[in-house]
Amino acid sequence: MIPSALSRREVLKTSSCGFGYLALAGLFGQTARAATAEQHPLATKKPHFAPRAKRVIFMFMQGGPSHVDTFDYKPALERDDGKAPTDTGGKANRKLMKSPWKFSPARQSGLMISELFPNLAKHADDLCLLNSMVTDLPNHPQAAVQLHTGSFQFVRPSMGAWILYGLGTENQELPGFITINPITRVGGAVNFGSSFLPAPFQGTPIGGEGQNLANAVIPNIANRELSREQQRKQLDLLQSINRDRLSQDKVNSELEGVIESYELAFRMQTAVPKIMDFKGESSSTLASYGIGGGATDNFGRQCLMARRFAEAGVRFIELGHAGWDQHNNLHARLTANCNQVDQPIAALLADLKQRDMLKDTLVVWGGEFGRTPHAQNADGRDHNAVGYSMWLAGGGVKGGLRYGATDEHGIRSVENKVHVHDLHATVLHLLGLDHERLTYRYSGRDFRLTDVHGNVAKEIIT
Repeated sequence: MIPSALSRREVLKTSSCGFGYLALAGLFGQTARAATAEQHPLATKKPHFAPRAKRVIFMFMQGGPSHVDTFDYKPALERDDGKAPTDTGGKANRKLMKSPWKFSPARQSGLMISELFPNLAKHADDLCLLNSMVTDLPNHPQAAVQLHTGSFQFVRPSMGAWILYGLGTENQELPGFITINPITRVGGAVNFGSSFLPAPFQGTPIGGEGQNLANAVIPNIANRELSREQQRKQLDLLQSINRDRLSQDKVNSELEGVIESYELAFRMQTAVPKIMDFKGESSSTLASYGIGGGATDNFGRQCLMARRFAEAGVRFIELGHAGWDQHNNLHARLTANCNQVDQPIAALLADLKQRDMLKDTLVVWGGEFGRTPHAQNADGRDHNAVGYSMWLAGGGVKGGLRYGATDEHGIRSVENKVHVHDLHATVLHLLGLDHERLTYRYSGRDFRLTDVHGNVAKEIIT
């Protein structure tokens, strides 16, 4: 019996557009009734071994940031400006183009960082530059999907979904995997999807590509038809029906998953908006992130929101920033890109360190590939998948380290190559997960994020 004006028939009738829709369509995005074969799928799980990191903040710079203009200093490129390289990287009739920006040694480590990142350079001693990244294809859709899922050929679970599957989440009132302003022009929802993993492991999107985050909300987080009290009564009825069935079945893992996902979604309606509300942040904190207007406002909001979600126990947080595909107008466009993200990223690192969180928060920055050191369209650079840069910070990696190298002009990786599979294996390792043991049986065989590849870059780990 329900002590409310809602009859049993009305409750069931509204479940498809009320709370049930929030739980199934809004937050998990797919049918939760087939969501999981485990009870409490998001519960915290033990890692394979002692982790160095507890969580990941992944900043995806879609388009392919130019490594030779940002984090891969090449004196020979300036020396040979205008010359034809002996290795064109498959690009005929190209001339080498020096970087328009100066590089300087930063902090005690002396890492060479471009003047495009003056604020981030102050944190050079926390950065591990991976200057020898490689991926399989120089095409945006395939490379972006491979960076996120390990495969460019098939739909596979995203890195965030694998991590959530392996570790669960520390806060049962929040999603374990959140993607803020997700980039959907390449890869779409595959970038944060769960594929054949249970649906609760997929990412929960906040905002969208190019959207002003100040106005962003999670779809369907607010129920426009029922009050919170009515939703609770509706849910109590649905759960009583589910539990009656469960008592009859004795064992029904799918139904157990539905019961858990309904309760989680109900709790999230209150918890998520609180994290997204910056009213409790000081004016100095907002200013440090560049929030309040100007070029840094939107990405500054992403970075501050990432810190708040990380502090609340979210396991994997992805931030999206598009527009790094500079085939022309490199000087103006790359300058604008870096102006938008430099101050917010530096503020995030400082904030995490001040809260003693950087030591167990792995921060990852980079795009799907890099760019050529030779010119395209006079003031641009083409795609380059055989040598580029990403960087890591915190979470058990050595700071102030430059790992790997491209050739003297920055065309190809020639020392300590780090394939995307190796990056994934290393990220999992830092979280205490063995990439060869983190598997899921599907369609008759065990799958993993790194497939049959991947080597941990042990030299970068503390």
